[in-house]
Amino acid sequence: MHTDLVAALDIGGTKIAGALVDGHGRILLRAQRATPAQEDGDTVMGAVDDVIGELAVSPLWGRARAVGIGSAGPVDASAGTVSPVNVPGWRDYPLVQRVRTATGGLPVELIGDGVAITAAEHWQGAARGHDNALCMVVSTGVGGGLVLGGRLYPGPTGNAGHIGHISVDLDGDPCPCGSRGCVERMASGPNIARRALEGGWQPGPDGDTSAAAVAAAARAGDPVAVASFERAAQALAAGIAATATLVEIDIAVIGGGVGKAGNVLLAPLRRALADYATLSFVRRLTVTPALMGTDAGLVGAAAAALRRSDNAPTAGIAT
Repeated sequence: MHTDLVAALDIGGTKIAGALVDGHGRILLRAQRATPAQEDGDTVMGAVDDVIGELAVSPLWGRARAVGIGSAGPVDASAGTVSPVNVPGWRDYPLVQRVRTATGGLPVELIGDGVAITAAEHWQGAARGHDNALCMVVSTGVGGGLVLGGRLYPGPTGNAGHIGHISVDLDGDPCPCGSRGCVERMASGPNIARRALEGGWQPGPDGDTSAAAVAAAARAGDPVAVASFERAAQALAAGIAATATLVEIDIAVIGGGVGKAGNVLLAPLRRALADYATLSFVRRLTVTPALMGTDAGLVGAAAAALRRSDNAPTAGIAT
């Protein structure tokens, strides 16, 4: 495999990360900005430009052959546009064109952030060696991606496996996506925290009301915090089981900030999965934490760029 570099962007509702990555998936340089998610589209793009600009001043930049983008979705890879649910200023935003311009005309490959994490986990992480897998990011939102038959399956627009917007509660709360009772509405970090607060959970003296603070309270035995994570786990289990029943995955990999809660999330998820994954061909489905950590989105976006530049990683990244 060639070791020329590619640039990678990981764009979410909380942060915009960028990196220069070599053909072995090693990050050689990185940059990051907070996502101004509630601002207008050009302000959000300004943060992307800042990240690209920080990378571009490096002497390594001249070796970059392509750019891979893993973005919160929905994305439309065929049109080169993004409409992240949690970035309202971007609706059908021409991200590929804007990034191509900002990078001096480099080829750009766009995939959803869940697909990017799936590419990374299948290339180097917890899904390595599995031919049929679902990999998920549970964070500000809930995304996912699929490996089917040993290959990443992004689908025609780059959104296949977007488990966060499977409805698991017909009478559930409205979701910003326009549907109702979505997995994301119950299992994302902000919604775990929202439900805990509505249930009477009280944050500590520091006033931290994040999902991480709720997870800490759950570890300490706070019943409201425990219940909020159990509800999130149930929603995730229902979505995972539905996916497994449809396409026969044998492993579900859980990453993202909420995934860092560990057994506070995974233990009730595994218990709930036994109630939903009941058919004989999905009973052996396993759930495991992701291994790639916060770099998964960047490594997966790099895998997409490497594929674009005809230096695809060998572990089934190509579609």
